[in-house]
Amino acid sequence: MIQYTKYTKTKLLLYHAQFRSALVLYKMIGVIAGALLLMMLCRYLYKNAYKRPSDKFPPGPPSLPVYGAYWIVLWHGYNDLANAFMKLGEIYKTKMVGLYWGSAPALVINDPVLSKEMLCSDAFDGRTDIILNRLRSYWKKLGIFFTDSYFWYVQRRFSLRYFRDYGFGRRDEILETVLEAEIKIMLDLRLNGPQNAAEKEIVKGDLVLLPYYLSTPFTNGILHVLSRTTIPRSEYVVLWELSRKAFIFQRSSDDLGRALSLTPWLKDVAPSWSGYTNLREGVQHFLSFFENLIKQVLDTYDESHERHFLDAYIKKMNEDLRDNEKSTFSVDQLVLICVDYMFPAASTAASVLTLLLERLVIQPELQDGMQEEVDRVVGSGRLPNLDDRQNMPYTEACIRESMRFDTQIPFGVPHRATRDTVFNGYHIPKDTMVAVNYVMLNNDKAIWGDPETFRPERFIGGGKLDLSKDRSLPFGAGHRLCAGETFTRNTMFCTVAALMQRFRVERAPGSAAPPAPRLQGLITTVPDFWIKLTLRNNHY
Repeated sequence: MIQYTKYTKTKLLLYHAQFRSALVLYKMIGVIAGALLLMMLCRYLYKNAYKRPSDKFPPGPPSLPVYGAYWIVLWHGYNDLANAFMKLGEIYKTKMVGLYWGSAPALVINDPVLSKEMLCSDAFDGRTDIILNRLRSYWKKLGIFFTDSYFWYVQRRFSLRYFRDYGFGRRDEILETVLEAEIKIMLDLRLNGPQNAAEKEIVKGDLVLLPYYLSTPFTNGILHVLSRTTIPRSEYVVLWELSRKAFIFQRSSDDLGRALSLTPWLKDVAPSWSGYTNLREGVQHFLSFFENLIKQVLDTYDESHERHFLDAYIKKMNEDLRDNEKSTFSVDQLVLICVDYMFPAASTAASVLTLLLERLVIQPELQDGMQEEVDRVVGSGRLPNLDDRQNMPYTEACIRESMRFDTQIPFGVPHRATRDTVFNGYHIPKDTMVAVNYVMLNNDKAIWGDPETFRPERFIGGGKLDLSKDRSLPFGAGHRLCAGETFTRNTMFCTVAALMQRFRVERAPGSAAPPAPRLQGLITTVPDFWIKLTLRNNHY
């Protein structure tokens, strides 16, 4: 055993005391250093929270780490961003909510007049460059809807020029014949029942599955505009699968680009949770469909014989590539043009009519008005057509009211400031994301009086449709106005009028009472559901 002398014990006690003093000193230094670091972090966070993109940027919520003000927007409306921005507008007493969306400046407009002014200004003709857009276009900037500048101008101008020749944007007898044939098949599916296994998934007796039952006139119509061909009824499963994939894509994101766009690395660590898996599945199906179609066109292409838009584009591409090394024309771009026009046809248009049919169940008197109109104007000996549209204002008003009542795209497709500009007295820096709150526009009491009420009569004056009363802008405005507006409105009218001519829309037995919960993705939808179509007396 070690024996300690008195001297040794004294030294040990001294060393112990010195150690304890040093330990206390180190702890004090650690506490002070930690406090200083915490103070510096708080100062940085405070300074970062209240920084603004410019000295005269519109007021809005503070910015927090990683997602910026997105955290605060979620706090005010996790599943309803449009309502959240209306609340923020009230809190900050502004018609234009300015904030950081992640690390990028953003602006959301809560005012009808300023919305129209922004949409019609070329200073905001740009598009944001986010992963959602790159994912759908081979990780490039392709297509029309999500591109801008010279590339967008050339491609949009060329496609619309030729689309008009093939019935897009103006009346075309061949296209109208195609649409009538498609609507007849849609009606026959219910009247005479399914003919194959795929149809049995969509129609069961007097029940039809929405939105897919309504989608084929739109998808085959767009396909005809692009290629002068349509998918035959025996292969409708191809069209329904396009619609299914489109809805998978639409429901897996939103138009402002949430977590995935703000933190793209989530696609690698949480692909399912972030929506990346579904987004990729949806868009890849569309890319494959049009890649195969365009390959068939290229294999049979004859420069001396132009058959359709795809031929016209290929001819222009070949000429441009010979003369211009920096041509904007390419096969990949042609694929994306087709995708851009087919996506809304396969989902958004059918979704609008689905929500309208749901409303007809809730308010049966709407059916009474439309059916009185179609019986009086058309009768039962033929299908309604576009010549009847001007004489059927109530039917048209119901469609317009449905698009107002259930805003399909709450923020449209966000714009981007292409240069530093002054707007409404505020300085908006270049590359600021700018979006219109269409939900606010469609629910402004100063415009509509009773926006919470579904009332088609608001669009009618003197027994006629009064377009000056429709300020809902479902297709946007300005240079970015949706190119498919005329085609979509025409097809929706003919489809709804034909349904009203033959059927009463009723709730499916055993189904939940409407309205169904809204699914807020890139567009507003409801879960797929069955609805009953009862044949009217003395109608076929």
